[in-house]
Amino acid sequence: KVACSNWKRVLKVLHGALDSVDVRTKMDHKSDLVFLADMEPHEISYRLDNYFKFIFVRDPLERLLSAYRNKFGEIEEYQRRYGVEIVRRYRPGAGSSAGDDVTFPEFVRYLLDEDVERMNEHWMPIYNLCQPCAVRYDFIGSYERLSDDANYVLERVGSPPSVRFPERQAWYKPVTAEVLHYYLCNTPRRLLKDLIVKYILDFSLFAYPLPNVTSEFCRQ
Repeated sequence: KVACSNWKRVLKVLHGALDSVDVRTKMDHKSDLVFLADMEPHEISYRLDNYFKFIFVRDPLERLLSAYRNKFGEIEEYQRRYGVEIVRRYRPGAGSSAGDDVTFPEFVRYLLDEDVERMNEHWMPIYNLCQPCAVRYDFIGSYERLSDDANYVLERVGSPPSVRFPERQAWYKPVTAEVLHYYLCNTPRRLLKDLIVKYILDFSLFAYPLPNVTSEFCRQ
């Protein structure tokens, strides 16, 4: 949930596997890409030592809300795989559910009970997912400065001028401050307190402020 799909489009174009970042096809996240896990140990070491390495980070709670709205509001695969179980586990007296009606507090309860090392990549803490203390990244960009930071990365790696970072799709519904405020203020405070603790390394390492969920703030 940090513009990952668009970065993969860019990588595929640079690799020659895709004609344009604007091709309107469903994104295949596995094909035409090479992952470190596909390589031999010496190949991995060489790339970690010599390649330009970058990650993009995002406000932890905004990222979680984006994952919640996207995966449980739009994608049937996630509704079936995770949503059905979340409803069964956290909704007392729940009847049958297709997994498309998961509430945000139910999702938060699920996150609190999950082992971070076994989480789905869309809501695993970036600290665990990208290992910033084990990998010496050359650049850490942010979702909040996506356009400028993406342009810097493309310039830094010598990308041809014809390859640019894709514009946000017209149908995309961004997580605004108002939307985040609504969801946080309608989630039990004790759950949010525990959630912040679970993602505290993302907050502290990447300098994101802790959310304000005081009663006064939520009355606004």
